[in-house]
Amino acid sequence: MNSWLAGPRAAFDLETTGRNPLTARLVTASVVLLDANEAILASHEWLADPGVEIPAEATAIHGISTDHARAEGQPATQVLGELSTLLANYFAQQIPVIGFNACYDFSVLKYESARHGLAEITALPVIDPFILDKQVDRFRKGKRTLVACCEHYHIPLLAAHTSAADALAAARLATAIARQYPELQLPATQLHQEQVKWAAAQAQNFQDFLREQGRHDAVIDGTWPVAR
Repeated sequence: MNSWLAGPRAAFDLETTGRNPLTARLVTASVVLLDANEAILASHEWLADPGVEIPAEATAIHGISTDHARAEGQPATQVLGELSTLLANYFAQQIPVIGFNACYDFSVLKYESARHGLAEITALPVIDPFILDKQVDRFRKGKRTLVACCEHYHIPLLAAHTSAADALAAARLATAIARQYPELQLPATQLHQEQVKWAAAQAQNFQDFLREQGRHDAVIDGTWPVAR
């Protein structure tokens, strides 16, 4: 059995205009390619003009204003095309792409591509340390944000909420979790398939919890790595 840890992997992160992946517009994107020892082989970064105003609350998180994006960003269609081509090439080589809460980023990529008339890529294999952490350490109290998880697994995270820093941290976080929990050291495609099941179960558990708390109409989507 060839563990995904034995080969190269990429990491992917977006910063956007909002929290809803179905409506958020792309602002920055980063993809980092690492070897099996986590040495950086290649790094790609993009700044896009999303074509809409960037809300102040989004700017407060990632630091990119509307004026900055319009003055220095590439057209979103160009960025999405280059980004999708790069990721599709990695997937074609069976290089796993790591993303923390990857369902958000790949969903943004899907719906943004559709807006700009670009083809959707098939996101497989994907590795999501957010899903992995919840699976192997289900009852740990506290937040499960990237910052909190990096602190728990002792992963440095400088310049949080920039796409480059978050992508690299996600890759190192996934490696740390898998080294601590050997049952995650599967071939990338097999681990992807397991995460599809785990994400669905985690969503169902959270939905059940919310309904027990009185939110009887709560519905949590468990599709992964792209939301409905």
